[in-house]
Amino acid sequence: MKINISRHQIYILLLSIFLFLFVLIFSFGLLIPEGKEYRLKRVELKKAQQEYNKYKNFYDETLDTFKNLQSKNRNIITAFQRPFSPERFEKQYKNNFSSLKISKINRVADEEGFSVYEVNTTSHIASPTNFYDFLDALNKGDWIIGVNFPIKFLRDGEMIKSSFTMKVYANSDDKNASASGSLDK
Repeated sequence: MKINISRHQIYILLLSIFLFLFVLIFSFGLLIPEGKEYRLKRVELKKAQQEYNKYKNFYDETLDTFKNLQSKNRNIITAFQRPFSPERFEKQYKNNFSSLKISKINRVADEEGFSVYEVNTTSHIASPTNFYDFLDALNKGDWIIGVNFPIKFLRDGEMIKSSFTMKVYANSDDKNASASGSLDK
């Protein structure tokens, strides 16, 4: 029995054997080791993705809290950025007093990033309730102001003369530092 194989079939058989060997060498030499490394990298990527998602969630929650606080306290934030004007203060709160005078503005040492100014005021009021109305109005006012105790009340005829000091707080930004020239009168 004679095997009759043509030359083309031998070439195809040799080419098939060569390609088969190439695929085996390629897969065992390159694909399988890279596949192991790929699995390790995929596990590392999943861990990094979980950590990223944890920090992303924390960031989103913190940003939401920040936005809520910022919207609730918008008046306070703008009050810190607004420079103090003694004339405007007198004009705004004059209706709570018979007379209101701001005598002296001193810059006090900065406290925790805020510029602090001490203001001495003297006023005449008809009753202490006017003064308490004034304190309530300060809470809703254009500036962050703390009234220092003691508050002195002296009877002056039918009027009550009151004198007290206030601390006006503002941001220590360059914008407010340049406005501080108008505060030091």
